[in-house]
Amino acid sequence: MKIITWNCNMAFRKKAGFILAHKPDILIVPECEHPDKLKFNTGIPQPKDILWFGTNKNKGLGIFSYSDFKFKLLDTHNPELKMIIPIAVTGAHYNFTLYAIWANNPGDPDGQYVEQVWKAIHHYENHLSNKQTMLIGDFNSNTIWDRKRRAGNHSNVVKFLEEKGIYSTYHLHHKQVQGKERHPTLYLYRHLDKPYHLDYCFVSADMAEKLKSVKIGDHDFWTKYSDHVPVIVTFKNDSGGKVSRKGTKETKFTKKK
Repeated sequence: MKIITWNCNMAFRKKAGFILAHKPDILIVPECEHPDKLKFNTGIPQPKDILWFGTNKNKGLGIFSYSDFKFKLLDTHNPELKMIIPIAVTGAHYNFTLYAIWANNPGDPDGQYVEQVWKAIHHYENHLSNKQTMLIGDFNSNTIWDRKRRAGNHSNVVKFLEEKGIYSTYHLHHKQVQGKERHPTLYLYRHLDKPYHLDYCFVSADMAEKLKSVKIGDHDFWTKYSDHVPVIVTFKNDSGGKVSRKGTKETKFTKKK
């Protein structure tokens, strides 16, 4: 299973071919226009399932399936937590709960970025576990911007998730420390000298056991299309390893130091 998150910086319909060349099974696209506006060029693969959320039809959060995966918005969804969307994902090899994230709510006086994630993980706390869980997208946050006297900072989000048995795939795979990432996912104003790591894929322990690779897009290619580069996460598919929300498979995953 390959899942990609890429903040496309709007006009996804004109850029879809570049990210779809990587053949994602599931694609998370912050700053994506409404499906009514998605008139793709000839030859661009058509998604088999779509969810979209937002109030601005030019700039919302799109979730696309390009394989056998189907999506269903969960009843637990809280529309006030913009844009953090709980989705039941079902497919041949993996069934899991996906929280698609674009942390951006300018109308919240408590904070529009990481504060949204902090609120969401507490709202959905009873549904977060070390099995069949993924949080992925543009978190708009990094430890370097922690406000020490504010509980809802990036380091506390990471700590909270780790206590639930949910870990950043990039940091596990590349053995990186939060706030000291070698691979940026955003180049402010598309400038090479303004790099930040803001886009993440967190997964539960059972899914982390099947992590195969985590790739970060290259600045020179992707900044022609967006200030963000994609995060491409691939998991192993094997006959004995189906991850199911109803499953009880034990895991031997332990956090890497």
